[in-house]
Amino acid sequence: MASRVGRTFGILGLAVLAVAGHAPVAMARTLTILAPELPPMVAADGTGREVSIIAETLAACGHTAVFKIVPFGRHWIDFRDGAAVDAVSTVPAGMAMPGARSVPYIRYQNGASVLKAGGLKVASLADLAGKRVVTFSGAPDVLPGLREAIPSFADFRERADQLVHSNLLFAGRVDAVLADGLIFAEYNRQLQEKARSGGGLPFDPAQDVVFTAIFPPTPYAIMFRDDALRGEFDRCYGDLVKSGRADAIDRDAIARYSSTVGDQYLPNR
Repeated sequence: MASRVGRTFGILGLAVLAVAGHAPVAMARTLTILAPELPPMVAADGTGREVSIIAETLAACGHTAVFKIVPFGRHWIDFRDGAAVDAVSTVPAGMAMPGARSVPYIRYQNGASVLKAGGLKVASLADLAGKRVVTFSGAPDVLPGLREAIPSFADFRERADQLVHSNLLFAGRVDAVLADGLIFAEYNRQLQEKARSGGGLPFDPAQDVVFTAIFPPTPYAIMFRDDALRGEFDRCYGDLVKSGRADAIDRDAIARYSSTVGDQYLPNR
């Protein structure tokens, strides 16, 4: 009789995959996932929006996820270099990477963030001509049209540490940040917490900001070393979507930062 994919039976932890297609029986495993530290997607303590989606998907397959969290960008390098892990998360479409690529399991919503007091309205990259812009490392390979727009900016910087983005904006050293809205909002929250605890910042991190989703959502996949695990992940993620749980994780994460992103984060989800 068909049973739910990934149901775990007994102390042996057998994940019985007896769906209509008669998928083979798989042994429950503890899987190590390389992931970049990008709060609130992946926090240093192993929590976050992206962590929840991956962990709950693998749990539905009968597996346990353990995250090895490294600086953004290093996760790809370590995986290519043969790190002793089962998979790497947060891989953009088109990136050459060894292994088996999963279905897209998360979408980031990149956009432009500016200080409200500056009055700058950004509906497209063209509105940033003559402005000072900072973004994350590798953004020209991810954000449509950005590479072509760079010559029009008065100044352009890529910084892997996205806390620097908020520092530069609040200090008036850039006019716009191009980044995911939730990541930008979380670093703002950290700066505000530091200020409240007497951190002595040389700027006011409580300044009002405006986030506008000027890019289409960016989908990310996981690369597995084992093609069979990729197949399991894809099936169980499909179940997470059908149950409404994937959307609930997204809604909860977005709601925590609504004061920054408003209705601009994945507006058509």
